[in-house]
Amino acid sequence: MVKKKSTEVITVVVEEEPPNPPDGIEEVREPQSKMPIFRNPNYQHQTLIGGKKKTWRSLKQIVAHEKSLPWPPDTPLYSNISAPPALKPPKKYSDISGLEAKYTDPQTKLFYSSSDEFATIRSLPSDIIAGFLTLRGANNPIP
Repeated sequence: MVKKKSTEVITVVVEEEPPNPPDGIEEVREPQSKMPIFRNPNYQHQTLIGGKKKTWRSLKQIVAHEKSLPWPPDTPLYSNISAPPALKPPKKYSDISGLEAKYTDPQTKLFYSSSDEFATIRSLPSDIIAGFLTLRGANNPIP
């Protein structure tokens, strides 16, 4: 009977530094990838709540559910939250071309963006001007 010798293989990893770059050239080393501190590596997103799978609901479903429950009168809900008025004035667009308008015709109250449009506005009959103003939703069309 022949006994076999147990041979252990030991591997040694030797890290050698790369040769130095020539003078005048700086070498930029990337930091080793580290896990961000603020992330918990053991965290798992919970998709089951109380044995049921979590489902996403649309805004209509949320509003309908809020209406069905008895809430105190001062509770903020999706249906009664309102935004404050905008601080910036709304943009004005030309009634003729649809481009951003910098000017308003004082006689017809139409918005225009160039001198060519101004000449066109001045040559329009009053019924067309009234039509443009009603399309825009102006309060007082010219008679």
